[in-house]
Amino acid sequence: MKKKKNFSLELETKVAQALRFIDDTTGAVTPNIQLSATYARDENYDNRKPYWYRRDGNETTTYAEEIIAELEGAKDSILFASGMSAATAVIDNLPRDAHVVIPKVMYHGVLAQFQRYEELKRLNISYYEAGDLEELETVINGRKTDLVWVETPNNPDWAVTDIALAAEITHRNNAKLLTDCTATPPCITRALELGADISFHSATKFLNGHSDATAGVLSTCEVNDNWENLYSIRKLQGSVLNSLEAWLLIRGMRTLFLRVEKACKNAMKIASYFEGHSKIESVLYPGLKSHQGHEISKKQTDGKFGSMLSIIVKGDEKKAIDVARACKIFYPATSLGGVESLIEHRKTVSGEGFPVHPRLLRLSIGIENLDDLIYDLEQALEGAA
Repeated sequence: MKKKKNFSLELETKVAQALRFIDDTTGAVTPNIQLSATYARDENYDNRKPYWYRRDGNETTTYAEEIIAELEGAKDSILFASGMSAATAVIDNLPRDAHVVIPKVMYHGVLAQFQRYEELKRLNISYYEAGDLEELETVINGRKTDLVWVETPNNPDWAVTDIALAAEITHRNNAKLLTDCTATPPCITRALELGADISFHSATKFLNGHSDATAGVLSTCEVNDNWENLYSIRKLQGSVLNSLEAWLLIRGMRTLFLRVEKACKNAMKIASYFEGHSKIESVLYPGLKSHQGHEISKKQTDGKFGSMLSIIVKGDEKKAIDVARACKIFYPATSLGGVESLIEHRKTVSGEGFPVHPRLLRLSIGIENLDDLIYDLEQALEGAA
């Protein structure tokens, strides 16, 4: 082991210890849950802390925000009750008639929200193919643009966008860049360091990692009036993350590095095993050298690539659904980033209007035994024949 000249704790250690938490009174090493929704003022009728009502926030949620800010290398992080509430806060914070550039394929809930605001003539939306930075620059084309939204890797086909180059294009056009790297959490992708202005994560997924809490988070390197507006939006919409789910999120983040490392290794081996399989048309995973975004993903994830992949099954749409139904270890469920592996026929969830291949199955790879997972997919592919 090499000795460090200027010793400082690694990020992995800081997060595992919840920023070295020790309760001042009891010495407990597990952060507390502050459940109160009401706060008494002191004898001078001043607020004791920056909260006077639950919608302002609470100690547990603030502590979770501090851990995420450390993870992201951010000056500040704001937690919301869900990923969608965090995304909607960003959308609501845009000025009327703002020009926003978003991927043609992205998480269907956020896409639907943008399209709703476009239908209401609240925003002007332009679209680009995920990963295609030439098209991104073309749709901006000198036009006054307020926000560029990059989702990478892109759900559910896992197209990869070069964040640093996207930031260069965005900033050259005096716009702000938001990245959604939910599929590669900040233990492997630090989007702010790559040039993003705002990093968005559905914290329900990898950050929590146990499928027992919903949360969304925004992080930034620049705290200004525009950022402070997001706190006001959260308060007025009543979308602050509650204390119990904030505590569950803290609990989950303490094992983030271990969980993600194991899941990424499983995903790589599963993708490699099934690439070229006789019953699979294609495997979509950035870790495969055959993937168009492999080298960019390797750079942006420190060679870990994430644990999300998709397979396109040979046959028809019913065959793909039958494969999902035949799994005995993979759960047929909607979400991702938990310790358990999930399989989902994406079109069933996203609906007819969403551009997704009808035979695509999205896999969220968990931390189970690798051989069990491979066996389960093999028997499901055979059983659905």
